[in-house]
Order: sequence, then C-alpha cells, then structure tokens
Amino acid sequence: MTYWIINSLIVIALCVLFAGVLIPQILLIAYRRNLFDEVDERKIHKGLIPRLGGIAFEPVILLSLALLTGINLIMGYSQFSNAFIEHSVLLIAGFCSIQMLYLVGIADDLIGIKYRAKFVVQIICAVLLIVGGCWFDTLGGVLGITDWSPWVGMPFTAIIIVFIINAINLIDGIDGLASGLSSIATIIYGISFFVMGDYAYAMVSFATFGVLVPFFYYNVFGDVKKHSKIFMGDTGSLTIGLLLAVLGTKLFTHSGFVATEFHPAVLAFSPLIIPAFDVCRVYTVRIRHHRSPFLPDKNHIHHKFLAAGMKPRTAMVSIISISAFFTLVNFALSTVLNINLIVIFDILVWIGFNSWLNKRIKKVGGSTVS
Repeated sequence: MTYWIINSLIVIALCVLFAGVLIPQILLIAYRRNLFDEVDERKIHKGLIPRLGGIAFEPVILLSLALLTGINLIMGYSQFSNAFIEHSVLLIAGFCSIQMLYLVGIADDLIGIKYRAKFVVQIICAVLLIVGGCWFDTLGGVLGITDWSPWVGMPFTAIIIVFIINAINLIDGIDGLASGLSSIATIIYGISFFVMGDYAYAMVSFATFGVLVPFFYYNVFGDVKKHSKIFMGDTGSLTIGLLLAVLGTKLFTHSGFVATEFHPAVLAFSPLIIPAFDVCRVYTVRIRHHRSPFLPDKNHIHHKFLAAGMKPRTAMVSIISISAFFTLVNFALSTVLNINLIVIFDILVWIGFNSWLNKRIKKVGGSTVS
C-alpha cells in the first residue's frame, strides 16, 4: 500500500512539474505566432488569450507515466509496469483514441473543424475503446437492468462515451469550470480505483488530476496583460472528456466495487452530473426551439449564472460547489437508497434548481433561453 501511495504522489508531482514548465512555453509560442481565441458575442472573455493549453495534457500524462514506469524498473520494482501490462489491450486502444482526438483538437483550435467531422472521430474513438474491452456489460440495476446483451451494451457504451466527451467540451465556457469539475472527478476516480486495488487506472486518474492543477492556475489566475492566461481549447476538453469517459465506464463496470459501500453508478457518474445534465437540458431547449442541437448558443448553466448577475469566478466556484454537493449527497444516499431513487432525486433537484435560477434571472433582468 505504501508503495502505491508514494507512486501516486510522485505521478501527481511529475505532472504538475511538467505541465507547469510546458504551459508557459505554449503561451510564449502562442503570443509570438498570434494564436489566440477569437472573440465573438458568445465569448465572455476580453482581450487576446491563447486557447492551446490542452496541448500540454496528453504529452505530460504519457511522459510522467512512462518516466515513473522506467524509474520503478531501474530500481527493481516491477509492480508498476505489471499493473499496466494487465490492462495493455485497453490502454493501447485508449492511447490510439486519445491521440486521434488530440490531433483533431489541435486542428480545431488552430484552423477550425466542422462539428460533424469531430463527431465522426469521436465515434471511431468509442469503437476502438469498446473493441479494447471498455463497455457496459451491466447497468448494475439502473432502470432495473443488470446483465444485457453485448448487442445492446456496446452501442449504449458508444453513445455514453461520445456524450461525456461533448459534455466536458460544452461545459468549458468560463475560467476554471471544466478543469475544476474534471479535477473533482479524477480525484474521486483515483481514490476509488486505489481502494479497489486497480492501480493502473488510479495512476492515470491521478496523472490527469496533476496536469489539471497548473492549467487551472494559469486559466483562472493568469493575467491577460502579463500574457499568462490561457484556455484549454478543444484539444484539452476533448482529451479530458475521453479520459473521464473511459475511467467512468471502467469504474462503473469494475468488479471490485463490492469493496465499497457505494453503488458503482454513484462513484462513476456523480462527479459528471453537472455537465451531463446541462448538455441534456441545452440540447432539449435547442430542439424545442427548432434549432440544431449542435450549434452553439448562450444557454449553458454558466451562462445562466452570469445572466443571474454573478461574476464569472463566482459562477465557477458556485457550479463546482453544486457538483461537489451532488456528489457527496449521492454518496450518502447510496448507502441507504436504491440507485433508481437516487437518479430520480437528482433529476428533481436539478429541475427545481433550474426553475429557481430562471426566476432569479427574470428578477435581475437578465436574458437567456429557458
């Protein structure tokens, strides 16, 4: 146990260090080459800000894990590499998928890519992951479903993976929001996998958390005038979305969840409730108003908080706090309630909260689409 605790702390430290060194270099290149996020009526920020922070994510995570694997082998410890070899098929599929989305994200951040092309690549990535063994072979009693046919489970998994990727991508609307929500999820995933003894996925979770820490600092506390502020862009949100989709799916279907008191659905998806519920609401509103669900607007949860009179940073802290509240309450309810009752509870609370928020917006004279 001590061995894995030490490695967990080291992989976090390595990712913080490498990302902390790489992000300023990305900023330097972006300002020298005039690679900035375009400002339009939907954007909240002012000034020229690079959106290439996500370029650091994948290389830093892979470098840190590879370096730590090498260090363990040199010191004569094979446990670290053996943990990854045990899941080699899915890890290879995951690497290929992340690499494809990473390249698509870079292209989108630099020159722009149509959403249909990104959607196709996301489906290909989902198929690769499913072939690698990442799919829902059970729903664990959600909706009364336990085991089901692969012909149902695999397409369902593809939908969920694409859904989570886009949920993280779409929630990235104000400073610190996507990285803050994702950080909470990766911490919970890392601890959960650690407790269950699945150290490979725990290391990936902690590495992802580590790379998000310095990005959060530059994204939230960076100064535009000092050229120290940066966005993650599609490169970052797509990469993190895919990682969370894989980790969440593996946690949900993990046989070791019996070692905890919590239902696997609570562990896997409670940290993703805010982005998941928000994208469902936004798509529903767009369809109801006869608009394409894939065309952007200003109707996300962070837009509503801003319309209600909050400042961006206050809105970010509030949304992350609400996410933490949902997660903690669900953990507590999971020990005494059926998972379906918890889902109903979450939906009712979300509907009630949005109703209150809409009234608040009307009261202060803000504007958004209900």
